[in-house]
Amino acid sequence: MEENKQNQNLNTDETTEQQTEAETVEVTEEEVVQADLVEEPATPDFEAQLAEAKASELRLRADFDNFKRRNRIEAENRAKYSSQTIVEKLLPLVDNLDRALQIESDNEETKSVLAGVEMVKRQLVETLQNEGVIEIPAVGEAFDPNLHQAVVQEPSEEHESGVVTAEFQKGYKLHDRVIRPSMVKVAE
Repeated sequence: MEENKQNQNLNTDETTEQQTEAETVEVTEEEVVQADLVEEPATPDFEAQLAEAKASELRLRADFDNFKRRNRIEAENRAKYSSQTIVEKLLPLVDNLDRALQIESDNEETKSVLAGVEMVKRQLVETLQNEGVIEIPAVGEAFDPNLHQAVVQEPSEEHESGVVTAEFQKGYKLHDRVIRPSMVKVAE
């Protein structure tokens, strides 16, 4: 009898262990299935969020690169055209010196004064050229409204239509920017 009791106890113990293992396996499988179900919907959402974050990062980088490029160009332009205001104020001086040099005289004193004026004008023009000021060519050139301001238009047998025949006031550019257009006469 004792043996039967021991066998029954053993069988009960084995059955209990098997039930516990089966329950453990079943619970574990259920957890895995539930975890898979929970993760599956989250995966596409996560991938969409990741793609959106990457696209946002690319846009931000592009915006920042554009910002840096714009700032660099603005700084270059500020440096390049920083002398524009003073150049605009000096151009009438060059015009007046040109007018002074148009005077013809036989007097030696006047000739020496004109020589001094010529030296001053040459030095001023050289200084302006060092700053990037360029005289706009006019006479004999095709009329360009971006470079020339036509004040007179008259028929001409010597020149084709649209060609500058005379210049009343010189025009100037600072690097590639027109700071004063040439005042010209154009052939019809």
